Amino acid sequence: MLCIGLDPDPARYPASVARAPDATERFCREIIDATADLACAFKPQIAYFASQGDEDALENICSYIRTEYPDTTLILDAKRGDIGSTATQYAHEAFDRYMAHAVTINPYMGTDSIEPFFDHPGDSGVILLCRTSNPGGDDFQSLVSDSRPLYVHVAERVANEWSALGECGLVVGATYPDELAEVRSIVGDLPLLVPGVGAQGGDAATVLEHGAGSNGRELIVNSSRAILYAGNGDDFAKAARAEAIRTAQSLPC
Repeated sequence: MLCIGLDPDPARYPASVARAPDATERFCREIIDATADLACAFKPQIAYFASQGDEDALENICSYIRTEYPDTTLILDAKRGDIGSTATQYAHEAFDRYMAHAVTINPYMGTDSIEPFFDHPGDSGVILLCRTSNPGGDDFQSLVSDSRPLYVHVAERVANEWSALGECGLVVGATYPDELAEVRSIVGDLPLLVPGVGAQGGDAATVLEHGAGSNGRELIVNSSRAILYAGNGDDFAKAARAEAIRTAQSLPC
């Protein structure tokens, strides 16, 4: 169930990597190779690459995952959301350019902003923001409408309507275990991508207790910075593997 987020921050690279002309690609490949046997998914965050003008590295890394680890799910963390014609281009970006199996998207512009992702040819899926891990998520996601919080309306729409259009999952933060349990009760066995384990304070065992589906699974438990930056020396990949093992031990195989 372990998903490893790829959030490459040049300020945190070991010195030996930072000096390399292909530093971002090298850093991510070493993390991937050190942890792939422990992970069900890798989740590159597009902003960390785009902010460096390094989308080519992201393309190469995505291609590397699909080629070298074809049984590992590739989730593009892009949080896209726009009207239909633009959404069509975002779907092309995620599924054709970066070859993702799934992409995170923002549901708040409604059904017509989601449909282009389902219409895209091929076997691909969307993971919709529902109850995010950040404290500011309360600003809108917890607002009550028709006696229920907004995130509950999102969960119900995904479970009852959008999941009939294509493959769906939801993002629910590890930092809100009670809400995680509530969303699970609404969506049944739809997969939940659960960020917030590690650096944000979420706990993998608590996620499993509150969020597992009927088979004890249906969870994609993400940890990013806690694994990526577990060490800052030349043995950074070894340190990342040790932290990934520690996290994975809280989750069933």
